[in-house]
Amino acid sequence: MATKTRLDQPPSSNGPSLAANRDSKRPAGKAGNGRSPANRAASGRTLGPVPDLERHLPADWWRTLFNAVYLQTDGDVVENDANTVAEVDALIKAVGLEPNDRVLDLCCGQGRHSLELARRGFRHVVGVDRSRYLVRLARRRAAQQKLPVEFHEGDARRFRLKQSDFHCVALMGNSFGYFDREEDDLAVLHAVQRALAPGGGTVALDIVNGAWMQKHFSPRNWEWIDQNHFVCRERSLAADGVRLISREVVVHAEKGVIVDQFYAERLYTAEALTALLEQAGFTHIRTHETLVADSSRGHDLGMMAQRFLFTAKAPRSAAPAPKRKPRFAEVTVLLGDPRLPDKIKRDGQFNPEDFETIHRLKAALAELDDYRFSYVDNHASLIAELRRQPPQFVLNLCDEGFDNDAFKELHVPAMLELFGVPYTGAGPAALGLCYNKSNVRYIADALGVPTPLETYVDPDDQSATLPSIFPALVKPNYGDSSVGITQASIVYTPDRLITRMEELRSEFPGIPLLVQEFLTGKEYSIGIVGNPGQGYQFLPPLEVDFSGLDPSLPPILGYESKWLPESPYWSQIKYCEAKLEADRVRQLYDHSSALFERLGCQDYARFDFRADAAGEIKLLEVNPNPGWCWDGKFNLMAGMARMRYADLLKAIVEAGQARYGANA
Repeated sequence: MATKTRLDQPPSSNGPSLAANRDSKRPAGKAGNGRSPANRAASGRTLGPVPDLERHLPADWWRTLFNAVYLQTDGDVVENDANTVAEVDALIKAVGLEPNDRVLDLCCGQGRHSLELARRGFRHVVGVDRSRYLVRLARRRAAQQKLPVEFHEGDARRFRLKQSDFHCVALMGNSFGYFDREEDDLAVLHAVQRALAPGGGTVALDIVNGAWMQKHFSPRNWEWIDQNHFVCRERSLAADGVRLISREVVVHAEKGVIVDQFYAERLYTAEALTALLEQAGFTHIRTHETLVADSSRGHDLGMMAQRFLFTAKAPRSAAPAPKRKPRFAEVTVLLGDPRLPDKIKRDGQFNPEDFETIHRLKAALAELDDYRFSYVDNHASLIAELRRQPPQFVLNLCDEGFDNDAFKELHVPAMLELFGVPYTGAGPAALGLCYNKSNVRYIADALGVPTPLETYVDPDDQSATLPSIFPALVKPNYGDSSVGITQASIVYTPDRLITRMEELRSEFPGIPLLVQEFLTGKEYSIGIVGNPGQGYQFLPPLEVDFSGLDPSLPPILGYESKWLPESPYWSQIKYCEAKLEADRVRQLYDHSSALFERLGCQDYARFDFRADAAGEIKLLEVNPNPGWCWDGKFNLMAGMARMRYADLLKAIVEAGQARYGANA
């Protein structure tokens, strides 16, 4: 992290002297929790004065930090060709690299070091980074310059590559020490060992001189970064004295605040880093020349001002890290009951496609060798079985609800809690809260998440003030699986609105109705796996492709698209990875993670959004325990992240078990 912490220099004469704050080089790490403090300005709000920076620091702040704004604020250093050339010169000299060596640029950012090596004739260079935005930028640059470098997205602690026999793994540009736990830094070093050639290899670490920085950082500074933007930063040492916490506010001269975010880095001394490398099993640890970056704007260099260049040798036969055993190896999978009617499904019962879905689920879970799965779907005997022999751990996939009653979905985790059984997914409180769509809207509004205009109509209310915005969407306030939402739910006139309301009152007696503005723009979904404090994995945003749908049909994902194979909605709607600007994606991640926490979701959840005619993206729905089927949205998003179906299911199980481990 080339955190350009302001040094003790006088302010610039042409405006605020606030330096850029990170190199593109940072740990490609665990998914961030995306809490709103990481980017408050996305919702038009900032925090104001903050007396304790550390309290507002998201655990995984770097998950969404490195994007186009980062390149703009830090471009004077990280897009500076002279800096890149000097750093690669130092790397080649310190390691003794030769053009035929296989080099892994770990936490490669936009690929500046990888591409420079390729320009010098290195033929076997691979870059890995956690930032999708920067990896895509690196790939474009490699293609434009016709340079043979491979770039991959990956977590620095557990990245996977086809080959793991590199002569050198380099972490350049201050990309080590972002995690809030030193154990995670150690995990990075173990991953580096696994990537090095069996006969031993070299790790190179370009990292801030922590002892120097502890004495030379400035608590407050600012600078103009171009004619329209300036940056303000505040900094303080963490309570333990070994992490530097920073807050960065980026302001546009006309638009106002565009970013308000927090980040941090561990300040390793030479002695502390040496001890960590030795603990990881590295030998022949050496410190090379001091690296000092240049700024094209002539401003402070922050954490790029005084850096170590460390090299160390991996043991010739590095022992593989011991495989961690699952906390609960015996997993009971709880499903809906195929013996019972299910009024949500087609014809009110389990269908061939439902049994095919269960078959594919079992086949995928059979791939997970660390676990032994058993299956329970008989609801008549469920309570007695829980009382007689409570399972060790439950993978709760009973989204049909107890006795296949969607209103009783929350009863399933409630029973598991009653008998002290740990389980995956949302608890009863979250399921109950999200079942009531109007409650979700109120909470979203309080969090600053845009929502459609909406009117709540009580079942007995005959005098409600109905909206005058058309087209409108009419739907039941309670329920899931798009029950009550069909092509008839889109109304274009007041008369049709009243008719549709009467139809729904007849079909769903006693249930309140919602009348919303019908959003006519593109529809998106965001998937999250993980938990607050343990890290989130954000799945790539999914877009619903309505382009193949008959233009005479309203473009919606209603009941027909999920349950009626003979409907054109079933066959003509497709899904693809969303093509959204990085700032838009980051905003959706922030909104989703804030809702995840406030609503009490656990382990995994899906958030559906849609744009209005003006392009503003608004929340449609929150789905705790979203559909887990192999061809559903959640697994489609996982596939876009190069996860197999078995990988996704394993991630959900691991998230649930880690949550219980953390609370043990």
